[in-house]
Amino acid sequence: QVQLVESGGGLVQAGGSLRLSCAASGSIFSANPMGWYRQVPGKQRELVAAITSGGSTNYADSVKGRFTISRDNAKNTVYLQMNSLKPEDTAVYYCNAEVQVVAGTVPYDYWGQGTQVTVSS
Repeated sequence: QVQLVESGGGLVQAGGSLRLSCAASGSIFSANPMGWYRQVPGKQRELVAAITSGGSTNYADSVKGRFTISRDNAKNTVYLQMNSLKPEDTAVYYCNAEVQVVAGTVPYDYWGQGTQVTVSS
């Protein structure tokens, strides 16, 4: 089965940096796109950034210029480099991937377990 395993969250001071990683494993033909979402209590989960296998990226306006998403297609791994972190970036960050198990089949959404990012002021 497909699993997404995240790592890299933690506590950092405002202005600091963190790097999140998410590795997709299991029976995977393709994982495209892959991305990161975040959620704070009482609010909807929101897209932070996404990337296709071809390298096209999409960012939330609130993180443009501060966060960078990248991926290693051979490892089905996606990264999120977060710089100039602000207290409002505090959230649980979830990895997401649309996965085809077999070529030509309908892709399914998979989610990681979430990793806490806390930015202190």
